[in-house]
Amino acid sequence: MTKENVRIAFGIMGGWNQAQAHAQFVSDVVDHHLNIQAALEFPRFTKQTFPGCDVELESRVAEAVQKDLTARGHQLQMRGAFTASVGGGQAVLRNFSTGINYGASDPRKDGAAIPER
Repeated sequence: MTKENVRIAFGIMGGWNQAQAHAQFVSDVVDHHLNIQAALEFPRFTKQTFPGCDVELESRVAEAVQKDLTARGHQLQMRGAFTASVGGGQAVLRNFSTGINYGASDPRKDGAAIPER
């Protein structure tokens, strides 16, 4: 991702879910103004099939959102707070104006973002 002097490189593993998780990460950063760590930690959803109205949600998705989706006809399949079925990834951000690098690691995986000098 690029905007002005900021570059973000990221990847979220997850097979079928990968593109969905990437879109959610981008939306969390761009639309909701989350930093890259918060964006990786934010609750996700996935749709594992093309047909039907089934959708998997992490249990941390707000109850109001769950009710709204159900009212719209979605069949919710609730998963754990941080479930691997919605993918897991890492991200790095470089602000070329400040010269500062940032790293982030998804709690759904076993990675870590460790600063170095």
